[in-house]
Amino acid sequence: MALAQRLELKQGQSLVMTPQLQQAIKLLQLSNMELAEYVEGELERNPLLEYEEVLGNEPDSGPAKAEEAFGSETLDRTLGREDFGTAGDLDAGHDDLYTDESRAEKLAGSSAEFSAPLADWSRVGPGGHPDGGDFEDMRSAALTLHDHLEAQLSIAALPASHRFIAVVLIEAVDEGGYLRVDLSEIAERLGTTLNDCERVLKVLQGFDPAGVCARDLAECLAIQLRERDRLDPAMQAMLSRLDLVARRDFSGLATLCALEVADIVDMIAEIRELTPKPGLAFGSEPVQPVVPDVYVRESTDGGWNVELNSETLPRVLVNERYFAEVNAAARSREDKTYLTECLNNANWLKKSLDQRARTILKVASEIVRQQDAFLTSGVRHLRPLNLKTIADAISMHESTVSRVTSNKYMATSRGVFELKYFFTAAIASVGGGEAHSAEAVRDRIRELVDNERDDVLSDDRIVTLLSADGVTIARRTVAKYRDALRIPSSVERRRIRQLESCDGTP
Repeated sequence: MALAQRLELKQGQSLVMTPQLQQAIKLLQLSNMELAEYVEGELERNPLLEYEEVLGNEPDSGPAKAEEAFGSETLDRTLGREDFGTAGDLDAGHDDLYTDESRAEKLAGSSAEFSAPLADWSRVGPGGHPDGGDFEDMRSAALTLHDHLEAQLSIAALPASHRFIAVVLIEAVDEGGYLRVDLSEIAERLGTTLNDCERVLKVLQGFDPAGVCARDLAECLAIQLRERDRLDPAMQAMLSRLDLVARRDFSGLATLCALEVADIVDMIAEIRELTPKPGLAFGSEPVQPVVPDVYVRESTDGGWNVELNSETLPRVLVNERYFAEVNAAARSREDKTYLTECLNNANWLKKSLDQRARTILKVASEIVRQQDAFLTSGVRHLRPLNLKTIADAISMHESTVSRVTSNKYMATSRGVFELKYFFTAAIASVGGGEAHSAEAVRDRIRELVDNERDDVLSDDRIVTLLSADGVTIARRTVAKYRDALRIPSSVERRRIRQLESCDGTP
């Protein structure tokens, strides 16, 4: 059978992800800080984009706008009508003119205000300070852990080869003071031996603060105990089983260390006085605060006003006049094509930013409508909610709602919450009533544990108490929620109380 080639025309429809559509989707899921960085990059790349504040404050600078600022009159006419007869009041009097230096010095010496020596402003730097430098540089910067370790390294008696290894190891220390790298990899990368790296690490572990450059928690605690001369064999055995210490398994630790339970309690009390992360005592990068994208305020009629945070919305304008001027002067086709692409990209970016803002406002308004009881009465009244409910209410796709609620925050009278916080699973109610929110159930579990007195509540007991409140929940679900809240089990909580009673801690 022979094969032949032929041409066919077929009509069909397909969704094409154009670069503009990809940009709109990308902007939708960016946080406000990421969006500001993205727009800043677009402003640098696209000459037709400008901030709205710049064009809004100074729409058009030039002779025409200057005449409008003075009304219908020109600057010459305005100055021609000005009365300059009182200008002499602004001049300096004859008494303020010093013809001889002695009188000036005498007057300056009689004034206490000028008794201090004046600064030499001939050495004024760019920041306005006589000694040069920017005023921002005058602020005292917090000493970082790396700077503290490098300062100690400078006075340590190490050969040049070991000093280089020490610098590499110090750079690998994290903010907590731990060394999170493999020494064998460092030795291979530097072309040295593992023995040399271990010897240098031993020296670094003797630096201040105690416990720095440790590779794990047990080594960090051991370094601090060794400095206190408390690292005996029993303590070493306890550090080898920190899991038993975390569970307050006194009997297991007593068997391991061959000591009495009372001695184990004293040893655990010593460990609790140590610093698990010694590096946190030094400065680090400042934590960026959460800036809300939406504000929710109570209105006078008892409802809620949902407003976008204008400070997180970068406003850009397309300078079409500049485009017309440059396009008119362009001669080659490449220049005109480039300008046309810049104009299209600028218009699309402006449209995408506006669409992003309106979509966030629409989703946030529907969330507020769905979770009105939470804003009024608290977390116990948080309703079960999913993305489909919001998407159906505002006629959008679930993926769009998911992108909008990622890394977006809402400021309410009860605090600042991520938009995804309001989406929780549903837990059935006793008797088939209205379902309960999983977040509300977790808050109820936290309250029950916090209000424990002499009797420690087991998971089964918590299930019984929740059932009395109308919540149908399984024991394994209670255990899962308790672990998510970082609440120890009833056995561990009982051991903690026993340890606190032995220490005399209230």
